[in-house]
Amino acid sequence: MRPVFFYKPLPPHSSEASWQWWFKVWTPAAFAVAIICVESTNLFSSNNTGSWLRPIVQQWIGPIQDSTWNIFHHYLRKTGHFVGYGLVAFTFLRAWLYTLRQRGPSTLIAWRLESSILAILSTAIVASCDEYHQTFIPSRTGTPYDVLLDTVGACTLCLLVWLLCWSKRSSSVELRMA
Repeated sequence: MRPVFFYKPLPPHSSEASWQWWFKVWTPAAFAVAIICVESTNLFSSNNTGSWLRPIVQQWIGPIQDSTWNIFHHYLRKTGHFVGYGLVAFTFLRAWLYTLRQRGPSTLIAWRLESSILAILSTAIVASCDEYHQTFIPSRTGTPYDVLLDTVGACTLCLLVWLLCWSKRSSSVELRMA
C-alpha cells in the first residue's frame, strides 16, 4: 500500500478489496477513536490531568502559582483538543482517500475534496459523541464549544495537507512520484 497523500493510488485489484485491505485502511482511524474513548473518561478529567501534567510542566519552566497554573492548564487542555482531533482527522482523511479511490475514476480535486469533507465530518461526529458521553460523567463537562474546537482542528489539519501535499509546489513532486 503506497502513501496516498502525494498522488492518487491505482484502484485496488479485487484481491486487495479483501478484509485485510479494509483492516489496513481503517485500523488507524479506529485506533484514534479508541484513544478518544479512553480520554473521555474520568481519568482524563481536568481534576485528574492537572495532578500529573503540572509536575511535568514545572520540570521545564519552574514553579507556577496556582492561579497561573489554572489558566495554563485550561489552555493546555484546549490545545490538546485541537491537536488531538487534528490527528484524528488525519487518520480519517487517509482512510477516506483510500476508500473513495475504490469506486473508480473521479477528478483529482474532487477525490481530495470529498475525502477532506468526509474526514472533517467523521471527526465532528466523533467529537459530538465524545462530548455527549462526557455529560454523563460527573467530573466532565460536555460542551458544544469543544466540538467546535475539535472540528476546527480537523479543518486546520485538512488545510495543512492541502497546502503541504497538494499545492502547486508539491504537484511537481507528485508527478515525479507517479
